Amino acid sequence: MQKALEIFQEITQALLADEQLNPVAKYIPSAQIYDKLDLSLSHEGTDMDSFKKSLKDLVLATPRTATNAFFNQLFGGRNETAVLGDLLAVILNNSMYTYKAGGPMIAIEKEIIRNITDLLGWDDKSDGTLAAGGSMTNFKGILMARDAFDPKIRHKGGRADLVLYTSEESHYSIPKNTAFAGIGRDNVRKIPADSMGRMDVKLLRQAIIKDKSDGLHPIMVNATAGTTVLAAFDPFEEIAEVCAEYNIWMHIDGAYCGSAIFSDKYRHLLKGANLADSFTLNAHKMLGTPLSCSIIVVKDKKHLHGSFSNDASYLYQTDADDFNPGKISLQCGRRNDALKFWALWKSIGTKGLGELVDKQFHLGEVSRNYILNNPDYKLYSFDDSIGICYNYKDISARDICTALYEKSELMVGYGSFHGTEFIRFVTINYGNDEADILRYFKQVEEFVEKEMQ
Repeated sequence: MQKALEIFQEITQALLADEQLNPVAKYIPSAQIYDKLDLSLSHEGTDMDSFKKSLKDLVLATPRTATNAFFNQLFGGRNETAVLGDLLAVILNNSMYTYKAGGPMIAIEKEIIRNITDLLGWDDKSDGTLAAGGSMTNFKGILMARDAFDPKIRHKGGRADLVLYTSEESHYSIPKNTAFAGIGRDNVRKIPADSMGRMDVKLLRQAIIKDKSDGLHPIMVNATAGTTVLAAFDPFEEIAEVCAEYNIWMHIDGAYCGSAIFSDKYRHLLKGANLADSFTLNAHKMLGTPLSCSIIVVKDKKHLHGSFSNDASYLYQTDADDFNPGKISLQCGRRNDALKFWALWKSIGTKGLGELVDKQFHLGEVSRNYILNNPDYKLYSFDDSIGICYNYKDISARDICTALYEKSELMVGYGSFHGTEFIRFVTINYGNDEADILRYFKQVEEFVEKEMQ
């Protein structure tokens, strides 16, 4: 192990040094990857020097998500205390299904959950758990909504008359998870969004009324805190009113921007979130925790136990159910994703987490102001958003993003809304500052001038 740690430190130092010179790893086309890198596996294995070289080459060729040139997806940056927590979790290698196997690591997960439910204003009936990504926490929300409507489904199997509602701008996992839950993709109603990307509640109500008149059973509305493209927040209070009227489970997918709950300044964007039945956030997005760290909380913990608990005498042998989270999880063996987030939270406090969120919104404002003051740009975003969508000089967003990637200049993606395609630039890396944002735009402009005109 000592030798492995020495190799780890050597490769890590090489990566950190190279990131300073080359914030974007050199692009290798997928058709050439096996020729450029030694990725082969053999019957006999390899000597340590060859192994170390292959590993170092692999690491240095991997996309760099922590530098000031990564704006591609909904995560980025690198926090040293969170990384330390993750490294220790790997060394300890605890599984988070029982207190017997996880010990105090179970307690820190419970501490995280308790503090998040406190921020939502929920009482001690609430609880939650961690899972391997936002898609999985959304899946748990759907399963609890299904079982809350008809508990017999857990034993008898699915039924084809259940309906789920979500914004047309919501995450792609919703239809997929609805299929997994036995409800069916055809029973997902995608409600149109308004000009700012928010679910149209009037159309939601109309869809529910129609389905009920057709003899179907609405079981869940999936609201979104931070849509994937525009980072929009659905109108939670209005949605909650509809859900209460028709006795429908309300889930909030806050994987992207649910962490705004930590910010005194931007918590208002989540007004009404306390009215939801379940709520998710991803600490590996706005809070800069290493992948993955996805959290779901539920207002009444009976639904977690009702949908996921299953006795196993060979597993649950000590301590109370509250300290055996395997009973409220989809997974049995589950890595410790709590320690890295706890390490971050412990080191900077709730106030510090809020400051991380505030900085990202500020960088979004810097970006919008730059675009609005430059006639070569067209802005498609709105205030209080960390998703900055724009076009530059009427050049194809797809072409710009692809060229920047293949020339190893910048990593940024594109998206579309209501038929318009644009560059989707996210200010989710709190490690950046205003100078990094302005440098990004200058780099795009210089690249387009040199390579595309």
